[in-house]
Amino acid sequence: MRPVCTVYVLPGLGFAGEAAAPIAAHLSEGFDVVGIDLPGHGDAPDAADAGVAALADAAVAAIAARATGGPWILCGHSMGGKIAAVVADRVLRGDAPLFGLAGLVLLAPSPTTREPMDEERRERMLAWVADGPISAQHAHDFVSENVAAPLDPDTETTAIAQVQRMSPLAWRRWLETGSRQDVRDGLDIADLPAVVLAGDADDDLGADAQPGLITDLLPRAEVIALSDTGHLLPYERPREVAAAIARLWERILAASAPVPSDWGRIIASERTDPETRGILSRRALADDVDAGPQALTPPQLTMLRALASRLVPRAATDRFDLALRLDRDLAEGRGDGWRPPGLPTDAAAARAGLDALAAVWPDGTAAQDALIAQIIAGDGFDGSPWDADTTRRWFEDLRVDLAQAWVSHPASSARIAFDGFVTGVGTSDPGFSELRADRRDAWEPPSLGILSSTEDPS
Repeated sequence: MRPVCTVYVLPGLGFAGEAAAPIAAHLSEGFDVVGIDLPGHGDAPDAADAGVAALADAAVAAIAARATGGPWILCGHSMGGKIAAVVADRVLRGDAPLFGLAGLVLLAPSPTTREPMDEERRERMLAWVADGPISAQHAHDFVSENVAAPLDPDTETTAIAQVQRMSPLAWRRWLETGSRQDVRDGLDIADLPAVVLAGDADDDLGADAQPGLITDLLPRAEVIALSDTGHLLPYERPREVAAAIARLWERILAASAPVPSDWGRIIASERTDPETRGILSRRALADDVDAGPQALTPPQLTMLRALASRLVPRAATDRFDLALRLDRDLAEGRGDGWRPPGLPTDAAAARAGLDALAAVWPDGTAAQDALIAQIIAGDGFDGSPWDADTTRRWFEDLRVDLAQAWVSHPASSARIAFDGFVTGVGTSDPGFSELRADRRDAWEPPSLGILSSTEDPS
């Protein structure tokens, strides 16, 4: 069964969560679209201060209040794009009480560096709130100046009404402080699957500007240029935005493994310490299917994938790339700290062993399994760079590495019902109290067993 994907939308300057409605109208029932009122927008009060951090605090709190523990995509438009980048970084570090972030969709996003806004335009917009809320005429000017062609009357009326409702303080804070802040330093969201959409008629944050603004931040991002489109993509091109979200979700499903929502809630809770939460959040991200190997050659990676498919039993929905993840570990020198006698470093041994094994790798799973059994039994194989016993030890080490790469994924923890990563204890939380086999504490996921007779299931 396909998991439902929640899409949290952080709108741009002047717009409330209801700006997500046109996008939601073009997405299938497999998506749950939630528009967020950022501080000073819609019904949300102003933030505690003028910085981007305060806006990100509010966004995290709003998402956490609605989170299900299941997978979600973060969609940020304009100002919301800058905030979305900060929120995503917090999630992947484990600093936010959230889990399940699967991808990022940015719509003409404000960059994480200083926004390239014309200063004369900035001053004119600031003058709109000099005496209080934005007038109907100025709200109309703001909307009309940010689209390539006039919106239909009903849509335009909806957009103008949102701009008029915005807090003058929030408007000034963004133009004077938030848009000018450089929050890029330290952000680490490069592993996120992402898509960036921008219009070709958007002067400051359009299709021509976006590649240069996001390349270092999101190297995996697909950048989509929309013709005859201005800055208000949720209203100008909701169908295209929805299609991009749906395509991104398909890419994510094809290269990841779903984590059950009850496990996601445990990981997001205070029971899981922030560092562990961040590690698990990154491990749950979909692999980059276009990425090449770093420690191995492409033929060696192909051989490792063939071995992984025979050695590690996996569910049909378990689609993350074990071999690619092991290649990354080899390239970065991550391992268990030792190697069998007579073997070179892990990466060198993998390259030599996989080359030799590829030369004799048979067709057909039965013959492949027979060769694997032969190596495990200590009989070696023709062309191995080592004697039979050293070959056996190398193959044992490789199998351990593959098993570790699989079991370290949070979806695998759920599959084998292991929640030993839960070490955080709150002020009123007794932690683990039920230690018998097939029994669980009331807070543990149901897959771990039945409640103890002493626990209240309510």
